Amino acid sequence: QLQLVESGGGLVQPGGSLRLSCGASGYTLDYYAIGWVRQAPGKEREGVSCISRGGGVTKYADSVKGRFTITADNAKNTVYLQMNSLKPEDTAVYYCAADFASVSGCGITVDRYIHWGQGTQVTVSS
Repeated sequence: QLQLVESGGGLVQPGGSLRLSCGASGYTLDYYAIGWVRQAPGKEREGVSCISRGGGVTKYADSVKGRFTITADNAKNTVYLQMNSLKPEDTAVYYCAADFASVSGCGITVDRYIHWGQGTQVTVSS
């Protein structure tokens, strides 16, 4: 059984940085792609970034491109989302999720993800 646990959220000022972690257990990262999805209050879930099995492919939503970086540490079975130049509109609950269907790539459409973590709150405010 795959379990995903997010950590690293918190309160940060505009322009600041946070690094989110997604720790996986039950399956190694060789078996699925991982995505980060966020949900702001009153809004639908939005795919933010993804990384393929093996880490060779990464994708980003236009809203975070150039500011967020997704990486994977296979030895630790952990995926990270480095978030820089944070804006108030980045405020949301951030979830990591697993996509077992994508074999060589990844995608940020939300409906491809079937296993989800519990989420971590990110608040960007002065």
